[in-house]
Amino acid sequence: MLRRLHHTQPESFAFTPANLAWAEAQITKYPEGRQASAVIPLLWRAQEQEGWLSQPAIEHVAHRLGMANIRVLEVASFYFMFQLQPVGSVANIQICGTTSCLICGAEDLIGVCRDKIAEKPHQLSEDGKFTWEEVECLGACSNAPMAQIGKDYYEDLTAQRFAEILDELAAGNVPVPGPQNGRYASEPKAGLTSLEGYEESGHTKYNASVQRATDIGDTVKRIDGTEVPLLTPWRDKTAKAAKAAKPAAKPAPAAKATPAENKDVDKSATATGSKPATLETARDGGADDLKMIKGVGPKLEKLLHSMGFFHFDQVASWTAEEISWVDENLEGFKGRVSRDDWVAQAKLLASGQETDFSKRAKY
Repeated sequence: MLRRLHHTQPESFAFTPANLAWAEAQITKYPEGRQASAVIPLLWRAQEQEGWLSQPAIEHVAHRLGMANIRVLEVASFYFMFQLQPVGSVANIQICGTTSCLICGAEDLIGVCRDKIAEKPHQLSEDGKFTWEEVECLGACSNAPMAQIGKDYYEDLTAQRFAEILDELAAGNVPVPGPQNGRYASEPKAGLTSLEGYEESGHTKYNASVQRATDIGDTVKRIDGTEVPLLTPWRDKTAKAAKAAKPAAKPAPAAKATPAENKDVDKSATATGSKPATLETARDGGADDLKMIKGVGPKLEKLLHSMGFFHFDQVASWTAEEISWVDENLEGFKGRVSRDDWVAQAKLLASGQETDFSKRAKY
């Protein structure tokens, strides 16, 4: 299906302060130079803010991630989760039209959409509250026919019940999602044939997803960044690891050995193992890209540099005792050397060969 930008576009787009903070936090999940990996989360947040993706929104995300506009447009136009035209202010109704739903009455639901919303998909209703579209399988086949409204599934629908749901939404109410025929989840319509007695086991009033939706109380409300405090556990973890690694950033002068060309190893006794030879700085050719070793990311590479390790051949020469020492002293990353077998990887990389991981990591 050909998907194009809508013929009417707003003049500009900008994230709200709360959504901007969220977007900037998402970008920090990815290594430097890989910010483009955040394109789908940022596009989704832009759509949640506005209801659809306009050209200014797409270009705003492209600018924030340092991507060409056309690259972000390619993503937005490829995935059907992104709406490239205005949607209803209350909800965009997605009717599953694949086999199970089709033979159970999806065409009747589409007929209700044509009668109560608009004749064609993606057209705004007269009051501007609704749009609709037919979509591929949404994975609720045992509860066919069904529709996704907002973030939730309305299942076991009839044309009459579906029309009532639209009327309730138009009036400002939020109908309880989930099965609409009395079923708890997707058990047989005639009743349980196994796990009998489950009804008396003290489970929640609704199945888990429906219970959560009703607890929130507004399943068609779009995310605006104010629902919960902004949480960035990946940043907090990194900050703690960096703080813990600070003592290793300035090793005592006596603990350092001569450059790697002098193969003498400092055998100073430590709690575990023996410390390998280190370098004050990288050799003239510059440090090797230690991130080509599986298990080494930007933060860990920086820590290794601070400890005096810059080159593949240094890692490749570590003995069992030295591996034990490094594993113990990688504050915040203990055990990584053994876990990912750095030495075997480094031997290949030092000889000019590639590992399966290094081949992928280059792209």
